[in-house]
Amino acid sequence: MKVYINGKFYEKKDAKISVFDHGLLYGDGVFEGIRSYNRLVFKLKEHIDRLFESAHTLMLDIPLTRKEMMKAVLSTLKTNGLKDAYIRVVVTRGEGDLGLDVRKCRGRACIIIITDKITLYPDKLYKKGLEIITVPTVRNLPEALNPQIKSLNYLNNILAKIEAVNSGVEEAIMLDSLGYVAECTGDNIFIAKGGQLYTPPQCMGTLRGITRDTVLEIAAKKKILGHEHVLTRHELYNSTEAFLTGTAAEIIPVVKVDGRVIGGGKPGDITLMLMKEFKKLTKTEGVKYK
Repeated sequence: MKVYINGKFYEKKDAKISVFDHGLLYGDGVFEGIRSYNRLVFKLKEHIDRLFESAHTLMLDIPLTRKEMMKAVLSTLKTNGLKDAYIRVVVTRGEGDLGLDVRKCRGRACIIIITDKITLYPDKLYKKGLEIITVPTVRNLPEALNPQIKSLNYLNNILAKIEAVNSGVEEAIMLDSLGYVAECTGDNIFIAKGGQLYTPPQCMGTLRGITRDTVLEIAAKKKILGHEHVLTRHELYNSTEAFLTGTAAEIIPVVKVDGRVIGGGKPGDITLMLMKEFKKLTKTEGVKYK
């Protein structure tokens, strides 16, 4: 594996940054997770746009244009000879001192691109469905750290993930400060009821996921109404179907929440259709590289 750091490629064992980097010291930076399928990078522009939007909110200057960043992603994939890959793009504030003042970070931002494989959930769970629980850790307040920013500070999600694992499940639902369903530790959440789809709105402590938006687009083409709507756990428990979406997870069914069986306790028809259509889309849509 070769890792891209600031325009150069390094072997994995030699891929290093300063211990004074603000990304390491304070989580001061942004990232994106992207997928390629058979040399097609899915939704590359959308991911890079979101990366730059996150950086802009943090007043973090990325020393590449959006086109240059996309070119760097493609170059890293080519260098590693990967057809199917998970791509992690990281931008940190760069090297500073031990204080919080970003004015002390006088160098350029640090850009890292890693291409590798990822398996978020075992294959059997895509066929049988996930069992998930609600955990005590709530989603960060948008006024504190807006979830639209994919920052390197993921402790909120990590704490919730630890609670899920300690309870013997793979994933956890995080509520917002008002008690509404926000999202899972690494995925957006959907339910189906009455042949329609519902997912929490982005203003309620959720990341506007790119796979999430793709699912809404697929649903619209299939004449299935999709709603961005606040959800309670009661609505979740009494849905006929539920599933999670994310770049790494893609689309994965949920069959039990907090001990309550969802629908018939197996992946539903709408979920299976969306999974099938999403797979088709990844085979035809994307930025190609050789």
